Amino acid sequence: MFGFCHVIIDVPPRLAEQASAFWSAALGWPAGDPWPDHPEFRSLVPPVGDAYVHLQTGDHGPRIHLDATVQDIDVETSRLLAVGAGSARSGEAASTAAPWESLLSPGGLPLCLIRSRPAVVPPPLQTPDGNRLRLVQVCVDMPASSTEQEVAFWRTASGWHWVPSGIEAFAGKLHHRGASPVQLLLQRLGDTDSSTTTRAHIDLGADDVESAVRRLEELGATRGPTGDGWVVLTDPVGMTFCVTGNAPD
Repeated sequence: MFGFCHVIIDVPPRLAEQASAFWSAALGWPAGDPWPDHPEFRSLVPPVGDAYVHLQTGDHGPRIHLDATVQDIDVETSRLLAVGAGSARSGEAASTAAPWESLLSPGGLPLCLIRSRPAVVPPPLQTPDGNRLRLVQVCVDMPASSTEQEVAFWRTASGWHWVPSGIEAFAGKLHHRGASPVQLLLQRLGDTDSSTTTRAHIDLGADDVESAVRRLEELGATRGPTGDGWVVLTDPVGMTFCVTGNAPD
């Protein structure tokens, strides 16, 4: 079962500083120093609570992947491989000393398992106009070819509470019941989307969606389509995300 989950923003080195500056300003959390043992990582550090949004530079992205905390990495790796996960190690043998295990969902979305430790969910950012905002959700975008496998996988893998959706575009939502700073929304990609690989995007929850969107546009985001309670935006490095009416706390 998943515990506290972390959101990783993957970007190539040439976009790292731009992505760090935007997301630090957007979430209100300064970027920390590179991790001592893994300098490709930097965390966005909230003033209260534990960091759960991190930037990773490498030969990938811009994209989102999830790091899920588990009690026993080896046991959970075996369990997830048995329910449809693939290994992301390209034939490399796993090491029992490794701090994480890299996997892929059935549709190819990267997922890392990391060791559990006590953690506290940070409170929302309160902007000068009184609006509250926080990154509250990872949306798993599923192509038609792998939707059934993805839904079954994430429900079993997470062990979280499943709420099916009455909206055709969404399969449902997985709630963490307070154990994680983010919940999971499983979304079906439309017929016009030619993707064959599962991807993910992040959803910010805000008390006032329009106010949050205006602020993010001032920080460099570009507004896209608008729906009932949500607005699509693109950050300055080309990554799509949404502002939603999900409660920020």
